[in-house]
Amino acid sequence: MLRNKLMTILIAGILVLTACGGSDADLTPTVDPNALSTQVVETFSVGLTQTAAAQPTIQLFPTLTPSATFAPFATSAATFPPISQATIAPTKSCYSMAFVSDVTIPDNTPMTPGQTFTKTWKVVNNGSCAWDAGFKFAFTGGDAMSGVTYTLPSAVAVNATTDISVAMTAPTTKTGAIRSNWRMSTAGGQFFGDEVYVVVTVGGTAATATATTGAPTSTATATATATATATP
Repeated sequence: MLRNKLMTILIAGILVLTACGGSDADLTPTVDPNALSTQVVETFSVGLTQTAAAQPTIQLFPTLTPSATFAPFATSAATFPPISQATIAPTKSCYSMAFVSDVTIPDNTPMTPGQTFTKTWKVVNNGSCAWDAGFKFAFTGGDAMSGVTYTLPSAVAVNATTDISVAMTAPTTKTGAIRSNWRMSTAGGQFFGDEVYVVVTVGGTAATATATTGAPTSTATATATATATATP
């Protein structure tokens, strides 16, 4: 395209020169076609050189080095059990019992082997439900010392205190500190609340069975104070 423009300009210049007057001889062009072709080619080459010089230098991007190839993670062949539905946690029991005080037989009361006594605890219903008649106060560990399960004869209201008594006999086959643990349960045997206990210190000399506190029953069954006082 540039070559065509240069040819056009050159021919137009020759026509202008020949049109400026003179004789017919002067109007006869004396241009050498070979020289004209050479001049056009040189002019075209100069134009290409100038055009190339005017173009911005293209900076090639550096060759990128390929990063390390990472092996794919191994597929675990382990199988997992299906997710089951969430198990609903059981509702906390509304029944509870708290120890208040020892009414009789403080801890480490001295006893002689075979001595009978009645242990009485003062407890409170600190749950949100009343204790029903038929609930049981039962031995849970240690030495029962001939004590038997006590059954509530009547209901105990929420926030009410009551005294629970169990007749016991100090052992004759061992001496030292003897402990007996007891706890309240529903009629179905579900224990709840504090676990209370009695601790007596049995000496080495046998004695006639006498009650340290309270009169023992002839059948050695548990007795309880049938009072329940509501606390505000």
